[in-house]
Formats: sequence, structure tokens, C-alpha cells
Amino acid sequence: MTFTGIAIAGAGLGGLACARVLQLHGLDVTVFEQEPAADARPQGGTLDMHGDTGQVALRTAGLYEQFQASARPEGQQMRALDPHTAEVVLDEIPAEGDDFRPEIDRGQLRGILLDSLSPGTVRWGRPVAEVTATGDGARLTFADGASQDFDLVVGADGAWSRVRRALTGVRPEYSGVTFVEFGLDDADRRHPALAALTGQGMLMTKVDGKALIAQRNSNGHIRCYATFYAPEDWAVGLDFADTGAVRTHLLGRYAGWHPGLLAYLRENDGEFAHRPLHVLPVPHAWTSTPRLTLLGDAAHLMPPLGVGANLAMLDGTELATALATAPSVGEAVRAYEAGMLPRSIEAAKACASGLHDLLSDDLKSMAA
Repeated sequence: MTFTGIAIAGAGLGGLACARVLQLHGLDVTVFEQEPAADARPQGGTLDMHGDTGQVALRTAGLYEQFQASARPEGQQMRALDPHTAEVVLDEIPAEGDDFRPEIDRGQLRGILLDSLSPGTVRWGRPVAEVTATGDGARLTFADGASQDFDLVVGADGAWSRVRRALTGVRPEYSGVTFVEFGLDDADRRHPALAALTGQGMLMTKVDGKALIAQRNSNGHIRCYATFYAPEDWAVGLDFADTGAVRTHLLGRYAGWHPGLLAYLRENDGEFAHRPLHVLPVPHAWTSTPRLTLLGDAAHLMPPLGVGANLAMLDGTELATALATAPSVGEAVRAYEAGMLPRSIEAAKACASGLHDLLSDDLKSMAA
């Protein structure tokens, strides 16, 4: 196949994995990202890379050894506590040599992918405004009004994908569940009791449709989430820049829980962040179009239960491999979508069920 160029909208994990494998095969690719720089914002918490999805993608990308150097197998520990007594109900410690789902910070993983690309592959500060199919390709129109044509445009631009608009027009819907994110810095030194309570991986406690989740990240950071059912407008009038007001609200919402667990809310460092969970309908599919396709959250936004990043990276590497081996762009896109769509539909169904398990009263149900 002869390419005049492939464009990827979005420099998240899936888009970067796709670009990496395309370059390994000598194909011309450019990644367009709306953020002005790689370090423009925090990249989120820790991810478990699954042996049958995310790690497969890393091996295809030739980056498995770099991943292993930063991965934390001990982060697979999962602990559940009773919300009223703080008694440990479940404590799963990974066996020696168990590396099926080791943890790695999202920022570290993104850095590995970025460092693997040729200089200039990612064009920072280039938000996509519109995507249109042309007779023999696709056109990207940028926010500044400039446009450029490509053989193929890949939508790796996340939950609110602009590329998706050109294929399905479907928008994410609120799931009925919200996360409030906060963190503890240098926890082993500054918050030793909470560091010990958290363990080396994830801690969860829950009851009555509410959960508290704490996850070890690298460098002693613990990232936490207050998770609960709520109407979409529950936070109207609550200023998330007012840490004291948000803390007071959450302490009231979690009233009656053990003081040792409420300490996560009381001792947080910095601001709270509102993360309402949106999802795409299940199934989400489209009529295959030879010059446009989607991967990751743009294709199958689902609750964040340890699946999305793994699927995004597998999507990206499988699409790139298809483009490098199929006789035409259209055949590559069809082959990729024929595998990706059924897989993502099944995963989205499981995550929808898992989200409700996450907020059930079954303390041994570790859906997160």
C-alpha cells in the first residue's frame, strides 16, 4: 500500500501505541493533540496492564522491557475494609512472579510511548475542529481554520471525540455514578497510617451505594476516589476550588464511616476534582468507512474499571498492524473493526455490570 499519510487525532495511550507500530513498519503518521505540551496537565493515576491485552500491545510495539522497568507487580494487591469498623475483609497479595496485571502510572506509560516516536510525530496545540471524508481520503480541519488531507484519519481523541461525530454522531451519556478524585502526597512520610492502611495496591470500602477507593501510585503518592450514585446536577453550587466546602460535603455524605477511613477525606493534599462517569451506549458500532475509524474511548467509552487503557492500546497496535499488512486502507480498516467492535461490546457490557458491583454492599466484589 502507498500512503500519503495517516493522521491520528489524540495523543493518548491508544493513539501513541498506534503511531509507534505504524513507524515500526515505516509508515508515515502524524499525531495531532489539542494540549500544548506533553506535560500540560497531570496524566491521571495508575493502570494495571493486563497480560492478554495491554501487555500484548506493548510487546507488539517493542516496548515491553521499558514497561517492565517501571511496572509495579506488588501493585496488584487488593484490599477491602468494612466501612464502619475498618476491619480487613479481603487482602489479596500477588504471588511471587505474578505479573499478569502489574501497575504503572499512566504518565510513565505515556512517556515510554512518546519517547519511542520519531521527533516531531506529535503536533502539540493542534485541536481538531472537524473531520470530513473526501473522495479518496479524509480531511482534518483544525481550530484555526487550516485543513489537511490524509489517506486515513484515526479518532483516538477520547470521550468527546470530534472524529466520532463524522462516523456515528453518538455522544456519551452520564452513567449515574460520579467520582470525586483527590490525593495524598509523600504518603509514607506525611500520612503513614493511611499509607499502611492502603497497602501496596488498591484499597476499597463501600456500602449503601457509596465507596472510597485508594490506589498506590509511584513516588509515594496515593490517589483516592469518593464514588457514589448521584444525579448529574448533584454538584451545582459546590465550588471544587473550595477544598473546605467539598471536604465538608463529602464528610457529610460519608457520615457514620470509621474515622480511620474518613481520614482519607480529611487529609487530602490539594483540591478535589469532579469526575462524573460518562459512557457510550452498548453496543456502539458504525458502518465501516474506508478513510475514518476510531479506537479507545472514542470507540467504546466505558466505566474506568481497569479495561479501557488496555483495550485502547490493543486497538491501536492491531489497527497499525492491519494497515501495514492489508492490501488497501479500506480492507485494513474493515479487518481491524471486525475484531475490535465485538471485543469492545463484550467488555463494555461487563464494565456496565461491574460498575454496579463496585457500589454493591458485597465487600468482596472488587470491581475496580
